[in-house]
Amino acid sequence: MVGKFYFRPPGGESWCDVILRLRSLLEVLRRDHVGDRVLIVGHQVIVNCFRYLLECMDEAEVLAHDAKADVPNCGITEYAIDRDAPGARFHLVQANLALPLQEAGAPVTTAPDRPVGPK
Repeated sequence: MVGKFYFRPPGGESWCDVILRLRSLLEVLRRDHVGDRVLIVGHQVIVNCFRYLLECMDEAEVLAHDAKADVPNCGITEYAIDRDAPGARFHLVQANLALPLQEAGAPVTTAPDRPVGPK
């Protein structure tokens, strides 16, 4: 049985496919947007796959984060980089912050993911 990380729905992408596309995007950002602030809007898989890449996670770690909590609607996950530090890398500032929803009095997503994969 193929797990969530590798499952590719008909006409869709696996997490691995998404990660491959995001690697290309990160290279463009590193090359063309040095020093810029960048906003990327995406769904749960995009957020988790960025976390996989930027935090140098392995498959088990990213799937554990995914199982622990859903990315809330309008949630904010923020990274920063200290370019003056040796071996400058992205570091997580905050993950899944739902403050904009809470301040607006809107409900935060709490329903679990639907099962993915063959039945």
